[in-house]
Amino acid sequence: MKKLLQISIALAASLCASASVHAQAQAQAPADAQAKTDGKVSVQTKVAMCIGCHGIPGYQASFPEIHKVPMIAGQNAQYIVSALNAYNKGERKHPTMRGIAQRMSERDMAEVAAFYEKQAGVAAVPEAVIPPSAQVAELLSKGACASCHGANFSKPIDGAYPKLAGQHADYLYVALKSYQVEGKAVYGRGNAIMAGQVKQFSHAELKAMANYLASLPSELRTVPQNKFR
Repeated sequence: MKKLLQISIALAASLCASASVHAQAQAQAPADAQAKTDGKVSVQTKVAMCIGCHGIPGYQASFPEIHKVPMIAGQNAQYIVSALNAYNKGERKHPTMRGIAQRMSERDMAEVAAFYEKQAGVAAVPEAVIPPSAQVAELLSKGACASCHGANFSKPIDGAYPKLAGQHADYLYVALKSYQVEGKAVYGRGNAIMAGQVKQFSHAELKAMANYLASLPSELRTVPQNKFR
């Protein structure tokens, strides 16, 4: 009888433990499902791989030369998606960015791009800004830059084109030079329109244009994320 009682107690304890585990699993399942379906949580997870560079004000990259990483908060979402796809396809050659883009689905790209487009939350730039010097004005006219990048270089005629106004000068300079590069395995950008435009300029002329564009009022920002504040 005593042995039977011990077996009964052990069985009851086992059933209670099993019920407890099952209850915990049921409680955890909705939480897991919420984490996977809640848009805000999902987007925060996806942008976590971006903030190590784009979420630190003044952060500098060292490839292919030292320059500040671009500000992407406030940038056109369609352009961000276009850029990520270009890295994914190898049209933009950058080992780190290509590795990131290749791990992203179309939905990932769209959600990350939408997040950054709205992140800066600043007012639109005025349409009247300080004009460039005669030399830079001639260069910008020669390159027909405003025909795509719009008024004050902050109102692109197509969402797939970037806002340039206020972007870091050193980044703009490196980006412009990259369209002049051909035949490099890990560096350069393949865009026929941009290549045709920038190949007519010297590096000194590209730098002069980049410096002017960087001086303009901007809708672009680097917004520190919580872990970097």
